[in-house]
Amino acid sequence: MRITGGYLRGRTISVPKGNLEIRPAMDRMRESVFAVLGDLTGRSFLDLFSGSGILALEAASRGAFPVECVEKDREKFPLLLRNVALSERRIACHRIAAELYLKRTKDRFSVIFLDPPFPYGHRAELLTTISDRGILDPGGLVLLHYPEEDEPPDRCGSLETTDERKYGRSRVRFYTRRDENAP
Repeated sequence: MRITGGYLRGRTISVPKGNLEIRPAMDRMRESVFAVLGDLTGRSFLDLFSGSGILALEAASRGAFPVECVEKDREKFPLLLRNVALSERRIACHRIAAELYLKRTKDRFSVIFLDPPFPYGHRAELLTTISDRGILDPGGLVLLHYPEEDEPPDRCGSLETTDERKYGRSRVRFYTRRDENAP
């Protein structure tokens, strides 16, 4: 799989082989989503359900810092560490369940990308935790990758849908954190 933009553009990363199941985000989807995000210089980025780390590398390649990855699968984790080593700046990697990470972190991020496996049934709970715990900066973005048949809520706490992109049966919904005092 190749990185689609920024200073790492064209670099190839490894993905697990054999029966290790990983669903890398589609190249076209990644390129389109990161075109919408634009230059990420000065913005922090959290990649939940990181897998190979391709989304974190796309963000880092476009200037995001700090960048953090969360992946619970111990078999995928060594590959994630090797892949993120491509970045000139350190990408922090956490081997923990995304749900638990969100409940424990004290960090805040400008952009959070949620790319759970498609049969995952707890997307709304993740959004609620992000909203309730203030993990997203005011005006920040949460991007949720999901299958068209499992439509998530339009609004979840302080998170409000501001955009959605379609890629075959995949969707990416953009949520923006609205200030609680805003109309």
